[in-house]
Amino acid sequence: MNNSKIHKIWNSSYADYCASGSFQSDIQKKTSRAIMNCKSGRLGMNISQCPDCGHLEFHNNSCRNRNCPNCQAVNKEVWVDKRRAEVIDTPYFHVVFTLPHELNSLVYCNQQLLYALLHRCCAQTLLELSSNEKWIGATPGIIQVLHTWDQEMGYHVHMHCIISGGGLTADQKIKKSKSTFFIPVGVLRDKFKGKYLAELDSLYKGHRLTFSSSCEKLKNSYEWSGFRNDLYEKDWCPYIKETFNGFGNAIEYPGRYTHKVAISNSRILNVDDKEVTFSARGRKPGDPRRIITLDNTEFIRRYLMHVLPAGFQKIRYYGFLNNRSKSKNLKLIFTIQGHQRFRARYTGLSIAELIKAVWKVDICICPECGCSQMHSIGRTYGSS
Repeated sequence: MNNSKIHKIWNSSYADYCASGSFQSDIQKKTSRAIMNCKSGRLGMNISQCPDCGHLEFHNNSCRNRNCPNCQAVNKEVWVDKRRAEVIDTPYFHVVFTLPHELNSLVYCNQQLLYALLHRCCAQTLLELSSNEKWIGATPGIIQVLHTWDQEMGYHVHMHCIISGGGLTADQKIKKSKSTFFIPVGVLRDKFKGKYLAELDSLYKGHRLTFSSSCEKLKNSYEWSGFRNDLYEKDWCPYIKETFNGFGNAIEYPGRYTHKVAISNSRILNVDDKEVTFSARGRKPGDPRRIITLDNTEFIRRYLMHVLPAGFQKIRYYGFLNNRSKSKNLKLIFTIQGHQRFRARYTGLSIAELIKAVWKVDICICPECGCSQMHSIGRTYGSS
């Protein structure tokens, strides 16, 4: 049986949420079904037995949906492990680009288009500035992860970018930045804002944007011009986190962001048939954590806002990590640097072996007698 708090919220209140008439996309409905079915037995189960004491174990299958908080731990460890083999000997930095909240309504009704635009503009900003001899004169490796939420699960669209402070020059050499971030914040801001708004305006003029009732007035060209000009006046200040303490820490760091969902079970403090209470960080650094209570249906509404369009890649790779030439680039970099500092540890491991390696838990040992390996004796298949 699934005892997760998220599962309890959906089981008690999803029918009420549906009855409220709130619009749900097909992918949001699919996510809700996955959360309710995850580890419930409705997706089938694996059955194992101890050959010595005869103890039976029933393991309900998980949904493996990327929006389910119960299914991300293993995915995160596998992802981080693969990235271990791609870390080079340079400083690494964390840059966050955030869209102004004034764009929220427009972005939400054009998610596929404007999330992709955000990915593209963040990458182009970092790559173009990095290639300039004034800043570094090389092509770095970049991992970008899209997030759409804040601590209260409100709509807050931003991009986490992990960027190497060094990369390949045009003549196939390695060039590194200093230990401090190599591009001034003001330069990043102006480049990114200019790119995003210019391309957004081009999409508008090409009649490619959809307008919901909350932003319908923007169909009027005069309203659009004023809206665009106001956005140019805003301060789109990106956030740059300090250098990692040693480039080796860049292996684990992106894992904090890659497989996060809008809220984890650990932040949920209490759930009943009507309300859910969860914790959130203070509004400013140093502020105490806050306690937030929402109706279950409002919690579900906010959660589903952050379900990405079907097939949308929230994690993307650029620079020397772009998928087409990553292997060739890394081979060259490691040859120049004389070594590969890190290697993947979990390649080829089964789920049981991975759990034992990462969490030191051997799920194959009989929990009853504690001495024998459980043997699989069958499985059932789900009806949903």
